[in-house]
Amino acid sequence: MGTVLRDLAPEAASGLGPSVRREPTSFRYELRVRYRRLGSSDLEISEISLGSWLTYGVGVENDPARACLNKAFELGMNFIDTANVYGRGAAEEFLGDALAKRPRDSYVLATKLFFPMDDTGENRGLSRGQVFKQIDDSLRRLRTDYVDLYQCHRYDRETPLEETMEALTEVVRQGKARYLGFSEWTAPQIQAALDFSPPYEKFVSSQPQYSILWRVPEREVIPLCAANGISQVVWSPLGQGVLTGKYTPGQPPPPDTRMGNEMGWAMDEFREDGVLAAVQRLRPIADGLGITMAQLALAWVLREPNVASAIIGASRPEQVADNAAASGIELDEEVLRAIDEAVGDVVISGEIPA
Repeated sequence: MGTVLRDLAPEAASGLGPSVRREPTSFRYELRVRYRRLGSSDLEISEISLGSWLTYGVGVENDPARACLNKAFELGMNFIDTANVYGRGAAEEFLGDALAKRPRDSYVLATKLFFPMDDTGENRGLSRGQVFKQIDDSLRRLRTDYVDLYQCHRYDRETPLEETMEALTEVVRQGKARYLGFSEWTAPQIQAALDFSPPYEKFVSSQPQYSILWRVPEREVIPLCAANGISQVVWSPLGQGVLTGKYTPGQPPPPDTRMGNEMGWAMDEFREDGVLAAVQRLRPIADGLGITMAQLALAWVLREPNVASAIIGASRPEQVADNAAASGIELDEEVLRAIDEAVGDVVISGEIPA
C-alpha cells in the first residue's frame, strides 16, 4: 500500500496531525492536482504545471517528452508553459505537434517573447514590430489561433514601455492572446506597467524564479502583485533539481542528471557544497512527513497564496507523477520553521537584480 497526500474533509483527517494529511491507497498517484485562479483573469490553472525550458524540443527526445505530457494531462495538469526562444522555436513546434489532437479548451497554453530568435540582432525585444511578429510566429509553431497567456520574458530597456503595452493590448484585442504576463520584472517595472492600465490591458501573471533556496520575489514583487491581481507562476521551484536531494556534497553529480550533463550551466547558483549540504538537511523533514524532497519543495512554494502554479521540468513521466503529488500537501508552521533552520544560511533573498 502506498500513501497519497491530499486535502481531506476535516472529519476524515482527524488524528492525522497538522503538518500533512495522509490517506492510504493501493494506487500511488491516482489523485488529480488542485487548481488556482490566475490573478484577475478567469483562468483556473493547475497548481503544478509543465514547462519546456531545456527539455522538450531540446534536451529530451520526443517519445519521453510525449509521455511526460500525457502523464501531466492524466493527472489533471492543464497549464503548459513555453517560450519562443526555447530551442529557438523547437519547444513550441514540439508542443504544436503533441497538442494538435487535444481539444483546445482542455489546456491553458502560455508562451513568451523577448530573447533573440536568431543571430541577426533584429528578432528580439518587445518593440511593436517584434510583438506582432513573434506572436504570429509562435501561433504558427504552436498550431493554434491563440495563446491563453502571452508573457514578456524580460523587461526591454531599449523599447518605451508604453509602446510594448500598446502592442500587447492589440494582440489581446485581436484575439491572439487572452491574457498578458511577464517574467523577472522588478517591482518598479511592474508598477510602471500598472500605471498604463487603463487604457491598456493589465498583466495577470508574474513568472519569477522562486524556491526554498531563492526567495528574492518575497521582498517586493509578491506584495505588489498580490495587491494588484497578479499571480506568480514560478520557475525553478526545485532549484534546478537540487532540492530533490539527488546531489551529494563533495561528490560528482550523476551523469544522467542536469548538473551532470551539458545542461548543468543553468545551475551555477546551487552547485556549492554548502548549498548541497543544506539541502541534505531537508531530507529528515521530508522523511518525517512521508513525502519526497521534491514534494516538500513544491509544497513550500505553494504555501504562498499569491503563487498560482509551480512550473516543473521533467524528462520522465515518473517525475511528473511525483511532482504532481505535491498538490494539496499542507505544511504547518513547525515544518516551515524547520525548513528555514535547515537552509537559512544559504538562502538567496533581497532585491531582484535589475
